[in-house]
Amino acid sequence: MSTNVTFLINKSEITAGTRGASLGPDAIITAARKKESYLFGENTLEKTTNSNGYLDKPTKYPFAKRIDGLLSVYQELNSKVAEILNKNSFPIILAADHGSAGGTISGIKSAFPDKRIGAVWIDAHADIHTPYTTPSGNMHGMPLASVMDVDNIECKINDVDAETAALWNQLKNVGGVSQKVKPEDVVYVAVRDTEEQEEFVINKFGIKWFSVNDVRTLGVAKIVEGINDQLKNCDIVYVTFDVDSMDPDMTSHGTGTPVPNGISPEEAKDLMNALAANSKTVCMEIVEVNPCLDEKENTMAEVTLDIVETITNTIRNR
Repeated sequence: MSTNVTFLINKSEITAGTRGASLGPDAIITAARKKESYLFGENTLEKTTNSNGYLDKPTKYPFAKRIDGLLSVYQELNSKVAEILNKNSFPIILAADHGSAGGTISGIKSAFPDKRIGAVWIDAHADIHTPYTTPSGNMHGMPLASVMDVDNIECKINDVDAETAALWNQLKNVGGVSQKVKPEDVVYVAVRDTEEQEEFVINKFGIKWFSVNDVRTLGVAKIVEGINDQLKNCDIVYVTFDVDSMDPDMTSHGTGTPVPNGISPEEAKDLMNALAANSKTVCMEIVEVNPCLDEKENTMAEVTLDIVETITNTIRNR
């Protein structure tokens, strides 16, 4: 793997229930400028098309809000991420909300169709709902289900219309492969806010789950050892980091769905750095910084920048 890093900025926030995450990537870049860090000038910077115009009109899909726009986001990410990887560069995605993560994984699968992908999901939430089970219709709760080809009809609470079902199937099949990640190749870290429908899927497939308490008591080194053991049969690894995995009292509430009792910024940085050092890791994604909700000015972006700087340095020097 090359030590070249490409930052891919995705400002689309059409899958979240709150507004402002589209400003997250720029808030991180602003934090770098304030610090006189030249991270974003010294590495390649690319951007995706902004799809936030979908927020300016009603959605026709109450159980998969703005899924038509998200399909376009997935398709573009599938193309752009694959292109970056095929240029032998390492993509670090700075995204608004987490709903687009399935598009990133699609791009990895398109670049490496014969490779088995492991996914490390560092988040307060499981993100494994579907249009059939969602209580909100917000698609940032569904990206993992979309790449695992999960519908979870067993826990169905919504009567999904044919058009929504068709779009959901198209979303799952972006890149031409429906199941891009197997359940046994997913590892959760710091997840602590789940619904029973998600817990059903987690228990059904026995998805590996390291709690905040596990991180605190075992230490980051043991957690990374456990992640590597779980994903030992995978050829490549994708890491996604939602800033709400961190404790808002230790950072700020500058994210759409903060949850108490998360990991510390230092634990997050050590964890991300160790995963970045793994030669199997080919792509990392950082999501859900929302400066509109930050009661401490731009603190969440500044904490996130520290993590991004650390992993970039590690990747460039591996």
